[in-house]
Amino acid sequence: MKEKLIERLTRYTTIDTQSDASSTSVPSTQKQFDLLNVLKEELQKIGLEDIILDDNGYLFATLRGQNKDAKTVGFLAHVDTATDFTGTNVKPQVVEYRGGDILLNKALGVSITESQFPALKNYVGHTLMTTDGTTLLGADNKAGIAEIITAVEHLKNNPADNIGDVRIAFTPDEEIGRGPHNFDVEKFGADFAYTVDGGPVGELQYESFNAAGVKVTVHGTNVHPGTAKDVMVNSGRIAAEFILQFDEKDTPEHTKGYEGFFHLLEINGTTEKTVLEYIIRDHDKEKFKVRKQQMVDAVKALQDKHTKAKIELEMEDQYYNMKDKIEPHMEIIEYAKKAMESLDIAPIIEPIRGGTDGSQLSYMGLPTPNIFTGGENFHGKYEFASIDDMEKSVKTIIEIIKRVGEDS
Repeated sequence: MKEKLIERLTRYTTIDTQSDASSTSVPSTQKQFDLLNVLKEELQKIGLEDIILDDNGYLFATLRGQNKDAKTVGFLAHVDTATDFTGTNVKPQVVEYRGGDILLNKALGVSITESQFPALKNYVGHTLMTTDGTTLLGADNKAGIAEIITAVEHLKNNPADNIGDVRIAFTPDEEIGRGPHNFDVEKFGADFAYTVDGGPVGELQYESFNAAGVKVTVHGTNVHPGTAKDVMVNSGRIAAEFILQFDEKDTPEHTKGYEGFFHLLEINGTTEKTVLEYIIRDHDKEKFKVRKQQMVDAVKALQDKHTKAKIELEMEDQYYNMKDKIEPHMEIIEYAKKAMESLDIAPIIEPIRGGTDGSQLSYMGLPTPNIFTGGENFHGKYEFASIDDMEKSVKTIIEIIKRVGEDS
């Protein structure tokens, strides 16, 4: 199984599928179809049924089960990779890890070091797939894709009488928060589902952030600096004032667990115009409301102070904590928990500190918690995946399917 996972993950990661938040098309980049078409053909060869790839970039398929009384369980993964680090020209490397630092790129002097990434010690003796130090890997979420396909292929080749129908979906644009926007829950036809989009082995997550995206645009006035007195309005300086209104400790690099944050994603600007892009995150609904009001108040304070500038605020909710929609269906969590325990995997039930399609899907009527893939350090050149833990993810998926069937 490890060889098959290495082959699949290598093949998938070398296909560029980066999404694009600035695009208005659906999906946001046509190159996501490059992988979707490969996956469609692969599912056909395995012998799955009801295979449909629509114009919006949603690929659905069915593993037909023998137990017609069983609930239909779904598994989902997204094909796109993150927008904040390049996914072009990925060159995955396979490392038999024996401890110490991992040299990714000798010419550039890039290594995954134990001092910077202490979790590395957990992977001694594992087969790892890494980057070459110039791109992300794309295990987020191509590891999940490889695991789902490997699991259903195993069940197709080794049928079990007690399992019901299994629906799978590979989707676009998760990394820019649009993954479920055109997802047809009724057409998918699952009673519940799991995203296979987590990190280290054992992760089982059914709580997510409440999330909003923010754009603050400061319009100034640019003139020659030699004649600027009482005329120039420097948008960059005003933008810097805006940033400093927020506590530097209230940011991702200083928070963990259930702690929320303000995250400055991007700054682009000149004297004439500066644009700040933020995300707001909090697990608690009331604290989330307070954070959004803080953003409004910060803009208002600068508008009152800098009357010659034009300062605009755009803020839009992105998703909400899926806990409220999953808690009435905790048997879904129990299936996954018991599946892991039967495989001697200790379930790590903790909140997601990132986005997941399950947040939106749960509010669309499809309760969708998240399970691990076996990857770490997503969205950057230090990303890696443990093939050993990917194999555990495959076995967890298979075991969940069997337990759902047995429970009918």
